[in-house]
Amino acid sequence: MAETRDRTGGCSCGAVRFAARDVPLAFGICHCETCRRWTGSALLGVTVPEANVTWQGADRIARRQSSSFAERGWCRDCGSPLFFRFTGNGAPVGGIELPIGLLDDTEGMFAHNEIFIDHKPAAFGFAENDRQVLTRAECAARFPLLDKG
Repeated sequence: MAETRDRTGGCSCGAVRFAARDVPLAFGICHCETCRRWTGSALLGVTVPEANVTWQGADRIARRQSSSFAERGWCRDCGSPLFFRFTGNGAPVGGIELPIGLLDDTEGMFAHNEIFIDHKPAAFGFAENDRQVLTRAECAARFPLLDKG
């Protein structure tokens, strides 16, 4: 089993906070158009089982079905992106993706993979050392839910 740590984090104004158990050290980077527009950059996020995340200020979380296969949440007060999660028929499927920029401590974390690599702006200079990189077509083949949107 990969090493994990418990982490805390929250939005920029502090209205929403969370505690997450067993957060993997490995995170992913997504360059799809929706993630870039949502974050203003690439989404650097770590996937955690939803049951492992507890929220304070949950009434301040706004949600939107951002595609046929995913929901995104953000702070109603400051607009900070809080999570991404796959949905199936409107219900959560799998874990919740937390932007690592929200974490109070990212000690020991490292980029493990990059997806939608063929949509990465040329100006983004992430080093592609030892992590997996996938094109849009490779993502669709690996994650069938993506074909629905």
